[in-house]
Amino acid sequence: MKVLILGGTGSIGTAVTAELVQHGHSVIGLSRSATSDHKLRQMGATPHRGDLRVPDQWNHLVAEVDGLIQLATTFGTDMAQVDADAMQAVLAQAAHRKAPLRLLYTGGCWLYGATGDNLASETRPLRPIPPFAWMTQNGQELAAAPQVSAAIVHPAMVYHQQGGVFSRFIQQAQTGAPIEVWGSITTRWPLVHREDLAVAYRLLLENSDLTGTYNVAAEPGTTVADIVAEIAQRHRHQAGYLVRNLKHVIAKHGDWAEGPTLDQQMSSDKIRDLCGWAPRHIQFQDAVF
Repeated sequence: MKVLILGGTGSIGTAVTAELVQHGHSVIGLSRSATSDHKLRQMGATPHRGDLRVPDQWNHLVAEVDGLIQLATTFGTDMAQVDADAMQAVLAQAAHRKAPLRLLYTGGCWLYGATGDNLASETRPLRPIPPFAWMTQNGQELAAAPQVSAAIVHPAMVYHQQGGVFSRFIQQAQTGAPIEVWGSITTRWPLVHREDLAVAYRLLLENSDLTGTYNVAAEPGTTVADIVAEIAQRHRHQAGYLVRNLKHVIAKHGDWAEGPTLDQQMSSDKIRDLCGWAPRHIQFQDAVF
């Protein structure tokens, strides 16, 4: 398949790009710099210079590709509007296609809100934290659009060789500072390694008849206590941990900081059953990071 990736040089996007290229797909990656051009070419993808905020620079490619994967966000105050404008531009171009465009849109586990002892499946109502509520509306509009065959992907908390969601803990452990825990040490995070997540994107791309939402979690819910303990052991960290409450982290970091405080568990039975997704990293303790 010929695929356009928005966000192909990001933390998740690099893994998805590499996975698709390794399995014979032709990948075009949106790029804003010579550095990103080089990164994409090294992975075997073709860079296309453009900005997510300016769809006219790239949306004509919708007519040329079989699929599109949206992994990009600005993480600024404009991220909701930028995403909405980009997806509307995609839909406008897709309306002229003879066959529906395969489209994978990225949501996330934080859209479920806190689940506590309940395991969130795709049938669970979404209760997103405010900074990312726009993802639910944009995803619903894409799912209802006849000019695309859309699947909405809800990744768990993503870690990888360079840390990912563990990065802040690792940096603090390396400097010898107390590891800062947001919310509670008993909070549970659903986890997935980005290489396994990339496989999930590929499988969903290739199974274009599968629409709707798909959770992607290799571990349904791992306590922050277990994560902190593993990182402390690896780095011979002796400074312990410090718990920061929700009010503190939001005041210091912004509304998005509520996400890591959510006590969550998430099921991935649907993608396992329908796509045969079988993650290799089923225990984060066995992974390199």
